[in-house]
Amino acid sequence: MIYVVIGFLWLSVCLYVILGGADFGAGIVELMTKKKNRKYTEKIMYESIAPVWEANHMWLIIAIVILFVGFPEIYTTMSIYLHIPLVLMLLGIIARGTAFTFRHYDAVEDRWQLVYTQIFYYASLLTPFFLGLIAAATVSKSINPDATTFLDLYIFSWLNWFGVSVGFFVVALCAYLASIFSLREISDRLELSLMIRKSHQTMIFVVITGLLVFVTAYFSDIPLVKWVFSKPLGVMAITFATVALGLILRAMHNGKLLPVRALAGFQIIMILVAATYQHNPDIILLGNGEHLSLLKHIAADKTITALGWALMLGSIFILPFLFYLMFSFTKAKGKS
Repeated sequence: MIYVVIGFLWLSVCLYVILGGADFGAGIVELMTKKKNRKYTEKIMYESIAPVWEANHMWLIIAIVILFVGFPEIYTTMSIYLHIPLVLMLLGIIARGTAFTFRHYDAVEDRWQLVYTQIFYYASLLTPFFLGLIAAATVSKSINPDATTFLDLYIFSWLNWFGVSVGFFVVALCAYLASIFSLREISDRLELSLMIRKSHQTMIFVVITGLLVFVTAYFSDIPLVKWVFSKPLGVMAITFATVALGLILRAMHNGKLLPVRALAGFQIIMILVAATYQHNPDIILLGNGEHLSLLKHIAADKTITALGWALMLGSIFILPFLFYLMFSFTKAKGKS
């Protein structure tokens, strides 16, 4: 049953990065757009994230619950040593969702709309940045339980050059996902041209920040190149992600945009596989030479069994209605 639980944990993380990433990316893309084009971009982004923006954080909640119930030592370690970026990320999620709601549904339109918009922009930017910092801290061996100072325990455990570069990379991925996901929502040729150009810009942003991650990993003595390229699985994952990028560019050129969302989601999964498969199931690598494993540092067998059954039964109720939600929005848009 432990593999069922790990499978759901992996699925929830993947779906949060893909769907939540596209959600955060909507604000990032707007922020990166020239002021004269922001009204067009706002409309496009709103239609793009409308089917799932309220449901995206469900996947984050599921991942947290799985860690809390099934892997309490891993949950505790992250909560203690990464509590600062975790709190900042959660505050960003709250601020962004609140700003999005008041920005579009406030009964009175006044100068506060500008405030809501700025909060939406910068919360969309900072939240995935802190998510990247947290992800980098788990594999960079920067968390050292044997440290004796506050800075080493709670600041430098996540604030370092590698973490910052991964944070920028996650921001770039979110912007890329949002720009790709928006393409199918556009019927106007001028707007489509604008978003294709924006998609090309975010692709370049992803490549530059991805290279920066490898550079900072090298100077931080993190064997990222070895993790990704030393075995066939990593090479295959990167190859598949590159081929998917080529297919997306071809679809843009031919105007056949039906498969672009699936291809972009597939790319994210391949990137996650390439970055994590070497040290799997070790989810946290500590600075004192120890590690926390998804197979060793687990709750009692009865707890894992109950959690596994709860996840399987819950998915029967959650997933069909989520797909129906997406279908309903797509159908309504088609009628309009």
